[in-house]
Amino acid sequence: MSLATVQHLIEERKEHYLQQLFTLLKQKSISTTNVGVRECAELLNEMMQACGIQSRLMETAGHPVVYGEWIKAENAFTVLIYGHYDVQPPEPLEEWLSPPFEPTIRDGRIYCRGVGDNKGQLMAQVLAIQTYLDSFGELPVNVKLVFEGEEENSSPHLATFVEENKELLACDLVYTSDGPMHGSGIPSVELGVRGILGIELVAHGAKWDHHSGNMGNIAPNPAWMLIDLLNTMRDEQGRVLIEGFYDNIRQPTAYELDLLRKLPFEREALIEQIGYPDIEADAETFYRLVSLEPTFNICGFHSGYGGDGSKTIIPATARVKMDIRLVIDQDPDDIFQKLCEHVKKHTPSIEVLHQGDMKPSRTSAELEIVKVVTQAVRDAYRVEPLLVPGVGGSLPDYVWTQILGVPSVMVPYANADEANHAPNENMKVDLFYQGISCTCHVIHRLGELSK
Repeated sequence: MSLATVQHLIEERKEHYLQQLFTLLKQKSISTTNVGVRECAELLNEMMQACGIQSRLMETAGHPVVYGEWIKAENAFTVLIYGHYDVQPPEPLEEWLSPPFEPTIRDGRIYCRGVGDNKGQLMAQVLAIQTYLDSFGELPVNVKLVFEGEEENSSPHLATFVEENKELLACDLVYTSDGPMHGSGIPSVELGVRGILGIELVAHGAKWDHHSGNMGNIAPNPAWMLIDLLNTMRDEQGRVLIEGFYDNIRQPTAYELDLLRKLPFEREALIEQIGYPDIEADAETFYRLVSLEPTFNICGFHSGYGGDGSKTIIPATARVKMDIRLVIDQDPDDIFQKLCEHVKKHTPSIEVLHQGDMKPSRTSAELEIVKVVTQAVRDAYRVEPLLVPGVGGSLPDYVWTQILGVPSVMVPYANADEANHAPNENMKVDLFYQGISCTCHVIHRLGELSK
């Protein structure tokens, strides 16, 4: 038997596999509002069992984890596949060209909430295991699967789940397919994510709003309090001035920087993508800034009146929301404490509210296992994949690299313009099938390595 058998079986079952995906897509699973989540977990569990995977629901303090496994031998190489079955809310509904939970194919793409993020990629993994089993009769390695139902809600219980089930989840590698492919359309092997710390700063003035003329220069303006505080936190070049903010950052290796230089980069395409003309960057600068450097971002600022016309007031309160992206080895708890100390020093009356966090994660690009996965992806897509040291977004990848202490690689299967989290989310049909094939290639290569 060879992987040609696998490819033949995928071709033969294309319509059946598509209908399997559609069945999962039709089941709502909106974790933030708890719409259909448990029903989706139960459906996924049944589908995994039908594919030859021993699976069950495992409870957490929130939504259940669907855990599955196919064990070849106790001491065999073990890969753990991670994904999530929960989805974002579909709103605004009026912007969808077809109903968000009725999968529809238009121009070679499946349109449905959750198809790219993450049900299409998740089902590619599940169906790959069935395909490989039906082609070879067994898997060449142990495979464990962890599909959670809270990723779109910042995975609040995943770390505890992994901590409490270390023995069950013990493995040699974690493999994830989530997020979009590189904008060039070239498949990629991604080795890390930034962490995140969300905070809200709240400034209080008088007990209620005041007339800006009658009480101007008398009643304090909390908006100015926040502006003055923010000016102490960041200089004109964008460097964060909070003491100790950069202390623990691990510098990229020469090899990682070389990988950044090799990534496709087109300045004009970037300008068109983000809608801002004044960008001066080369490949290394761009990728380093968006993946290997921390951010200090204001994502919301509210105070006073923002409606039509004018309302001349001194507002009673002002709020600013921030998301701070963190890089290896910054710790969210440490950064939060340092930020609180900075606020206490400069404007102690301002409240600092913790809005959630996630640790950064990184796997070395020079590990042998990374080369094996890269070769498998190359074989599956018949093109040299991009090796990416880190991406700008945040995923709970640290639970694998820091709690389980194993390498973790991410190979996205969805198209770059999947519109995840937006109306008309989509996944190219061909990429869904290629994802099934890619997972089979990865399992096959890991089997050869384990020999």
